[in-house]
Amino acid sequence: MEFSDFKKNLLKLSKLPLGGLDAQFELAPKFREKYTEEFLVATQAKKAAVLALFYPNTQGDTCFLLTLRANYSGVHASQISFPGGKFDSADVSLVNTALREAKEEVGICPDDVYIFKQMTNVFIPPSNFMVTPFLGLLDYTPTLIKNEEVEENIDVLLKDLLSESAFSTAVVTTSYAENIPVPCFNLSNFMVWGATAMMLNEIKVLLKEI
Repeated sequence: MEFSDFKKNLLKLSKLPLGGLDAQFELAPKFREKYTEEFLVATQAKKAAVLALFYPNTQGDTCFLLTLRANYSGVHASQISFPGGKFDSADVSLVNTALREAKEEVGICPDDVYIFKQMTNVFIPPSNFMVTPFLGLLDYTPTLIKNEEVEENIDVLLKDLLSESAFSTAVVTTSYAENIPVPCFNLSNFMVWGATAMMLNEIKVLLKEI
């Protein structure tokens, strides 16, 4: 999808209903218990936010950014994710959390990002985080950096996410389970599964409406 066409649909996207938990759990591992909207409200999980940032590449095609987490001591090491992290009281709001983390991790200027939609919260059981994804727009191709949390920045063409050929399954081993089959997306030669895939599927369902 050309970036100019994507921008023309921002108002429509901002008003479309979300796919919610139903869309997210289409890409959830089978062992993951489906929580309810009431659970999302009542849980005492720690708060976090991520930024799904859309921007043009040098050819004018719409891309979004994923990152490969660095190999550190933690349950989410070496996984694919959106830029983001935990809420800090100095952030004031979760939008500010997403923008601050994107600046720290990959060098995105917060003032240049237009936030056009908040997506459904995703609960991360292994780390007890409730993550709020935000969709943002950047009018230019960013010059990305990496801090110590990021191993690699991953540009993904939006048309690849929207293609049905991106969907697949894989067998993974984690810190809490071994040899488990999971649904996933294959994007830019990376396998994306778990919470990030759940977020991406809700985004995909939304974008299929334009």
